[in-house]
Amino acid sequence: MKRDNSTNKSQGFTLIELVVVIAILAILAAFALPRFAQLSEQAHQSSIRATAGALAAGVALTKTQWVSNGFTSARTNVVGFGNDNVDVSNDGWPVSVASDSSDTTMDATECEEVWLGVLQSNAPTVSTTAPADYIISINGGNCVFTYQADSQGSTIAYDADTGEIITTIN
Repeated sequence: MKRDNSTNKSQGFTLIELVVVIAILAILAAFALPRFAQLSEQAHQSSIRATAGALAAGVALTKTQWVSNGFTSARTNVVGFGNDNVDVSNDGWPVSVASDSSDTTMDATECEEVWLGVLQSNAPTVSTTAPADYIISINGGNCVFTYQADSQGSTIAYDADTGEIITTIN
């Protein structure tokens, strides 16, 4: 019989093996981390676009209900849309809720009312001051909602004269 006289060596990784593994992990991290950062930015942009789409749909549905009710002038509390409390201009675009206004020159309170009135439940939060998902400002009588979560200054603007929603992604 043959005997094995070799001594048991310590089982472990050599320095070269450890360096190779660390180098591979570093290469993977160099490619993966920027991709994850980009995914976060894309998620913010998608959130803004989705909110703008929901606002545009709510504005259009309000006007549709105004038209289907047979109205041709400003109305308070359009029945059949939302909570039956959205007020519209002479052209049927939402301009307020509690303010009972038909003026298309918006103020911050009316902008908040329109936001909450047409988006209804689960709407992102809005306010004229932080903390809120969107901060309200007025530009030329139009509502401007500035997205706060990414600090990039992206906006959703609402023109009550035309019902137009303009999204600016920065």
